[in-house]
Amino acid sequence: MKLSIIVPVYNMAADGKLAYCLDSLVAQTLPEEQYEILPVDDASTDRSARVLQEYGESYPGLIRPIYSQVNRRQGGARNLGLQAAKGDFVGFMDADDWAAPDMFEKLLAKAAATGADVVGCQYHITKEHSREIGKPVQVHDPAFTGPMTEEMKKHFIMLPGSMVVKIYRRSVIEENRLTFPEGMFYEDNMAAPIWMSNFAHFELVDEPLYAYYQHEASTVHTVDMDRLHDRMKAAKGFADYFSGKHLADEYYDAICSAFTRLYYVNTLFSYMQTSDRTDLHFLRELREGMRSYFPDFESAPDYRDSYDEEQRRLLHLHMRSPLLFTAYYRALQAYRKARYGA
Repeated sequence: MKLSIIVPVYNMAADGKLAYCLDSLVAQTLPEEQYEILPVDDASTDRSARVLQEYGESYPGLIRPIYSQVNRRQGGARNLGLQAAKGDFVGFMDADDWAAPDMFEKLLAKAAATGADVVGCQYHITKEHSREIGKPVQVHDPAFTGPMTEEMKKHFIMLPGSMVVKIYRRSVIEENRLTFPEGMFYEDNMAAPIWMSNFAHFELVDEPLYAYYQHEASTVHTVDMDRLHDRMKAAKGFADYFSGKHLADEYYDAICSAFTRLYYVNTLFSYMQTSDRTDLHFLRELREGMRSYFPDFESAPDYRDSYDEEQRRLLHLHMRSPLLFTAYYRALQAYRKARYGA
């Protein structure tokens, strides 16, 4: 069998989201005997498990549903799928997204033609369930393909791209014991740079073959303290992994860049933009985390190019004093709202 497609499922039955996803997978142009679909119900409380049962009965040779009795979040559900997978390659899909009919045929063909052990594509963003192409997104730079050089590995540590737009050779996954963190959000942010550092050859099908369904309930649109702390945990997880593998010095600048963006910048500004109150303890926790892992992040080679002057000024002020940062930031927000109404 060439491919196993793992689909974590949690409460996705409403509005036909799960059915739409599964329909796109059973409609792949691959012969049925060449792939399997492994939807993993993560202890859903809606009709998702029943939907999977119905699809498993309708496509007994193609769909093998897996049922978890406890909620392990997306990473845990993916791990269950990995344990059951039989394909030479493994791919992942979110249960509210869908694939172009020839997505996996093209990815496998590229792997066969090049010998790559990981192959990706681009995606497009859509707000409706439709086969029409939405806004294309170049998640992978075509310049970074071929056998993995040290420069490519640094690039993929900083910008690993989404895990759902790739297929991975299963033997590499098993040899390196690659898994996902469980019981947390942003598991991809921790796993993606770790996984990419273990593969030897990346190739790209430079087309938007994956449909990313973006809606208000998406993780990227939801900000609360659990998610903020999980994002910080994800950043610490991949930084600790490279340190444990004695690669922290070799890839220092790349790890610093990725950590700064995920742990610090995205978390800080997400919190300030969405919270009406200010938790100084949390802001101090962010500062101390940066001081502990990368105290010299403001001197990193790509820091000035990654953030504009105002962002750098705000970050520097926060590192000096979370209290002064908060006062300045809130005053700046109030001024802009009064002047521009936004």
